[in-house]
Amino acid sequence: MHNGERPSRGPGPRFEALTVPKASDVLAAEVRERILTGEFAEGMALPPERQLVEQTGLSRATVREALRILEVERLLDIRPGRGGGAYVHRPGRESVANTVRLVIRGQQIRLEALHETREAIEPACAALAAGRRSAEDLAELEAANADLIASGDDIQRFLRANIRWHNAVAKAGDNELLIGFMSALSQSIYAATNLERFMDAEIRDLTARAHARITDAIRDGDRAAATRRMTRHVCGFARAAAEVDGRERVELAESGD
Repeated sequence: MHNGERPSRGPGPRFEALTVPKASDVLAAEVRERILTGEFAEGMALPPERQLVEQTGLSRATVREALRILEVERLLDIRPGRGGGAYVHRPGRESVANTVRLVIRGQQIRLEALHETREAIEPACAALAAGRRSAEDLAELEAANADLIASGDDIQRFLRANIRWHNAVAKAGDNELLIGFMSALSQSIYAATNLERFMDAEIRDLTARAHARITDAIRDGDRAAATRRMTRHVCGFARAAAEVDGRERVELAESGD
């Protein structure tokens, strides 16, 4: 290299385009984290909007957008008017149920897949219930099944009691994720099945007897029996529902619809 010459410039290092997060997303992320870690307790009021603007140095529009994000996520309850404001709402089992229901509907999950999921997890719920049930749990299981038996030919009452019983099994297992999941799953299965036609007197009687046997196993603390009996119950329901669905498809094809 000659004296005084500048070194030649090669291609040099390259940089990828940077994505800078929006200020509202950054604020929402901070508040979300403090809610989820428990720093912000259920029902606690956030500072008024004016104070949030002063404390964060962000614009009023940015603060409002961050609060709206958290409201949509159901982490904040925004109350208008005097005495209103933004109040912390920590996610509970209803959040799990709502999310699962949205996924099932939004993705149009097949009924067969719903039954497969139920067959996989509800026997586990029964086993947990056998190990953790309280006197209140047993009373709710018995009351739900008694309501189911007393429903007679009132199919809608029967279905409500049936969902109540299955949700009571999950609740007795004392697992928040499974409680929320089963709430969404049971309602979605029943909504997708032609139960008015499916739930004849024989099926209703078999259902009541199966519930009674499973409840007995849960009361006795017999995890193996609770698992076995629940497996038989939900698998039998899935087979019967599939048979009805198959007959309806044949009838529709034969009618030319």
